[in-house]
Amino acid sequence: MKTLVFMFLKPLRVATLTLLVSLSAIATVTALAQTQRRSPEEIDREVDALLPKLTLEQKIELLGGGEGAFTYAIPHIGLPPLKNSDGPVGVRSWGPTTAYAAGIGLAASWDTAFAQRLGESLGRDARARGVNFLLGPGVNIYRAPMNGRNFEYFGEDPYLAGQIAAHYILGVQSRDVVATVKHYAANNSEYDRDNINAIIDERTLREIYLPVFEAAVKEGHVGAVMDSYNLVNGEYTTQNEFLDTEVLKKDWGFRGILMSDWGATHSVAAANAGLDLEMPSPEFMNQRTLLPAIKEGQVSIATIDDKVRRILRIAVEFGFLNHDQTELSTPLYNQESRAVALQSAEESLVLLKNEGHLLPLDLSRVHTITIIGPDAYPPQASAGGSANVDAFAPVSFLTGLSDAAPNLKVLWSPGIKDLSQLFGAGNFSTDEQGKHPGLRQEEFDSGTFVGKPDRVSVVPNVDHWEDTEFTTPANKKLAVRWAGYYTPPTSEATCFIAATKGGDSYRLYVNERLVLQGLPHRGEPQAAEIDLPASRPVSVRFDYLPDNDHRPFGLAAFPAADMLEPNVRKLAALGDVVVVSVGFTSETEKEGHDRTYELPPGQEDLIKAVVGANPHAIVVLTVGGSVATGDWLDRVPALLQTWYGGSEAGNALAAALLGRVTPSGKLPITWWRRVEDNPAYPNYYEEPGTHEVKYREGVFLGYRAVGKTGKKPLFPFGFGLSYTMFAFSHLSVTPQVASPEEPISVSFDVQNTGQQTGAEVAQVYVGDPSATVPRPEKELKGFERVELRPGETKHLVVKLNKRSLAYWDVNTHGWKVDPGQFVVYVGDASEYVPLRQEFTVR
Repeated sequence: MKTLVFMFLKPLRVATLTLLVSLSAIATVTALAQTQRRSPEEIDREVDALLPKLTLEQKIELLGGGEGAFTYAIPHIGLPPLKNSDGPVGVRSWGPTTAYAAGIGLAASWDTAFAQRLGESLGRDARARGVNFLLGPGVNIYRAPMNGRNFEYFGEDPYLAGQIAAHYILGVQSRDVVATVKHYAANNSEYDRDNINAIIDERTLREIYLPVFEAAVKEGHVGAVMDSYNLVNGEYTTQNEFLDTEVLKKDWGFRGILMSDWGATHSVAAANAGLDLEMPSPEFMNQRTLLPAIKEGQVSIATIDDKVRRILRIAVEFGFLNHDQTELSTPLYNQESRAVALQSAEESLVLLKNEGHLLPLDLSRVHTITIIGPDAYPPQASAGGSANVDAFAPVSFLTGLSDAAPNLKVLWSPGIKDLSQLFGAGNFSTDEQGKHPGLRQEEFDSGTFVGKPDRVSVVPNVDHWEDTEFTTPANKKLAVRWAGYYTPPTSEATCFIAATKGGDSYRLYVNERLVLQGLPHRGEPQAAEIDLPASRPVSVRFDYLPDNDHRPFGLAAFPAADMLEPNVRKLAALGDVVVVSVGFTSETEKEGHDRTYELPPGQEDLIKAVVGANPHAIVVLTVGGSVATGDWLDRVPALLQTWYGGSEAGNALAAALLGRVTPSGKLPITWWRRVEDNPAYPNYYEEPGTHEVKYREGVFLGYRAVGKTGKKPLFPFGFGLSYTMFAFSHLSVTPQVASPEEPISVSFDVQNTGQQTGAEVAQVYVGDPSATVPRPEKELKGFERVELRPGETKHLVVKLNKRSLAYWDVNTHGWKVDPGQFVVYVGDASEYVPLRQEFTVR
């Protein structure tokens, strides 16, 4: 709160206003200034005038972060310290704020106009906190569901992601806040992200992983780009000249600032490769390293000047030299931002299953709702890491339902026990007879389990999930083994759970058989259910390799039935319907490590138990992508994907369940029947013995692989149900014979044939069956979200251009259109395209 008080006290520097002008007038003048962008030529002239006023030492000082999340100030030219804030789903870094739906939820809206409105709201929130740079949007392509940061990004398709990103950026920057598109490039997983070397062929890079950044630059006119932590084709992105200079600055004409992710710079080579700003502090872009490099001719003055020009160019363009960034007329917590947050949660909802029209609920028949599950309460506004938001007054699913209908009786249970309740459980003993409780703890300072342990003790259990004071000796790499016996109290299945965080790893052996293996950054916790006879001890060995001190970890063993709360079936049966709220949290899906494909331990058992007690069940998922559903989906009549809905998630869910809002979200990903069906799955992790991740699936990612592999998705890309129905008709493609440079119009009708108002997303795909290179059967090249009343029809026209038809030619290193036959497909999912028409490119 001290920070907020400080910001309120900052003086407002607007030269043309007097102290008598009202705050509303200040807001009006500021808004006018934000709409009157100066020309690039005017900006460059002012930068040319400022540059000679700086010494070489001052120029270099500008190339690294200053104190905290600020850049350095140069007071004598009027340049203040520029303030950064984490994004992208809220202005995270400076106290509580409004949380909007996660990026993948925004992509699920397929609503570019709303993406721009949400960006404007983020920009307004940033100005209320004096923020110059919002570190968002995150736009990395959804390659596989395990990536811990998928929730921040805009899905698997580069065209959809690019359109959402560009409009988001336009909105943010309309408020004189610099959007920072990240993470450039191919940061498609969180495990070992500092060392991964993404091996991607030229065509795949250009067609799948770079277009969203290109759209951000060319269509969104983004002011800043952030490099990622990983390597691409053998070089760290912060010193990857091909990406940073050849592609970003030369090919795309990027005029803004290329900054590093926090601590992602590895050497002074980054200066020549194209990096402009090293954050959060100058480990390499400083006077100590750059002045000698300049003197020895390794780095030129022109290179330094280009970086400084870019920083000054942004400061001039966004008015940082002539207005105070803190907009006092905007409350930190305001109704306008809340309204946008609510719309973001509502439009992101994707209805995946609705057998028997269970939804929307009929309140003349439904009087009691039971909501069960760990994600029902407290609210899960956002997932974890630098995108996690301390939200003002977030609304949980339980609260939203309770408040939505005063006459509705709402019952609640978390359904399963929390990890903190489970760790420490277990009938462990150091001897097979069970006479000596506890486990033998052996510590090895060598970092391996070879030889004699350096310390031996007996501990009651392995429970450091909340108490993380397990300390590694100085300058040692610790390895810890716990060994003993577990005696099952009953003949029910026994559940073993283990969990670590970050770079820690472990192996759990039961009767000398490996049952759980935790690898660094791969997702925790994990569980295994094993049938064991009662009262017969089994040997247990838990080998743990901590990456560093003070990370949570734990081990537990107990009857599997004990995972569920004892009254869960009874409560489920009391409801006319039951909502099962499961998924991940900010601790289990987050930056820094990947997540499991399976739901967290106990949640599948919870779904089965609830549905067994009450067949009128609605499963509500809070996850950043797809999860395993094979063991329970056939048992539940309704499934709703909410992603992470932000501050207003609970109100949005209640509105959808009660029919006050008709779900309109469409999947921005392909949801495969099994994770093994994902074309990237065999290549997702590093090659054995290396840090190389080879993108062998090439351009056949997600829905693009369907026609090639023959694998059919569970829910296809673009899929989403509604409470109403739509029909497509009257497709026309003109001209029927076109040159590659000629615009092509795709027109068709969309009609609401149901009984409720709703929104449909019309999707236009293009196929190139006569191409001289392997291409996907169809690729998304246009879309439009349209709201229709019952019986209403709208005529839509989607324009295609050369890029809509082209592939990247590795021989000419450019976009190429092969003459021949093309096919246009129109529908509302990649696998539902009822309209089809051919045309020819000569």
